[in-house]
Amino acid sequence: MTHISHEQFAALPSSPIPARMQSCWDAQLACQDADVLSLALELELFAHLDEFARPEEVAARLGLAPANTCLFLEMLGSMGMLEQGPAHMDSPAFPSNCYRTHPEMQPYLHPASPLYLGDALQFRHKVLCRCRNQLETLLREGPPDKEDVPDEIAQQAWARAAQVQIAQEQRAVTVPVARRIAGQLADRQGWRTMLDLGGGPGLVAIALAQDLPALSGVVFDYPAVAAVAQQNIEAAGLQQRLRGVGGNLAHEDFGHGYDLIWCSSVLHFVPDTMSILKRLHAALNPGGMLLCAHAEAGGRRVLQYYLRMRMQGRQVLAEGELAKLLHEAGFSEVTTRTDVDFPVAPVTVLAARKGEDLS
Repeated sequence: MTHISHEQFAALPSSPIPARMQSCWDAQLACQDADVLSLALELELFAHLDEFARPEEVAARLGLAPANTCLFLEMLGSMGMLEQGPAHMDSPAFPSNCYRTHPEMQPYLHPASPLYLGDALQFRHKVLCRCRNQLETLLREGPPDKEDVPDEIAQQAWARAAQVQIAQEQRAVTVPVARRIAGQLADRQGWRTMLDLGGGPGLVAIALAQDLPALSGVVFDYPAVAAVAQQNIEAAGLQQRLRGVGGNLAHEDFGHGYDLIWCSSVLHFVPDTMSILKRLHAALNPGGMLLCAHAEAGGRRVLQYYLRMRMQGRQVLAEGELAKLLHEAGFSEVTTRTDVDFPVAPVTVLAARKGEDLS
């Protein structure tokens, strides 16, 4: 073995680690962040942190180890999930290491909140944790043969997700976006019929029907999922104006004569985008509006979340491509909106209007 002196070691040229290497460690640490949040949700920890509480108190309520609970809460605080007690509260009775759920996060993390997203977050965590082996298989073998219609087991899985996880995300995120965008369109009061295409639990259609008393329409999705939408429609007392319709949008009729079509994260799953866009154009009344919300490839978060889907052969169009296709499908006016919040990955909302019939 060759030994070098301290002087020789000091004289060696420095080779600083490239700053870009930090992204490798950040990627690995992100897995721990996800596990910490998942465990906190599983323990329903946020239900005990509406007000500032000491780690020892939280540990006693949940049967946890006090010292490690303190470290766990500190970690959640660093992730922005919790808020630490201010310095002026530092006293033996109310030390500054007290924590509560951050007020901006509380509506989405408390199990009793109507905007609770915990089940949806847990579901996405489990899906992403299974991603490693699936990615390797896809990388080695390529995309699987596409099936036009998910089998019965897959449809039932979608239906279960529509009942809980998708419903949570629609209620907390998608519905406010749809309401805000629709509320900014001057002709909304003239809408009489709508189609919520691939609408899952149907909460967007329900919300718009509640906002616009003259509006009626259809929530179209796979039969098992449409049944979930129908249950929600009836629970909202809107069965005289809305209905869930089951079918495969790739080749089955989803109706016509609509003033409004809402289509969110659906086109990723269709075999022929242009064919669907032309059918949507034909389904609208003259002057009708298509509100189309989809992620576009390019941003890192989109590439992260949709990598597996794209490797499976699903479509995530490049930025600006969907707007171009909408024009080619016959829409006379296409407006792009990027100022929207959607789960996990940024989404672009396109408002495409069918031209008036001048004949």
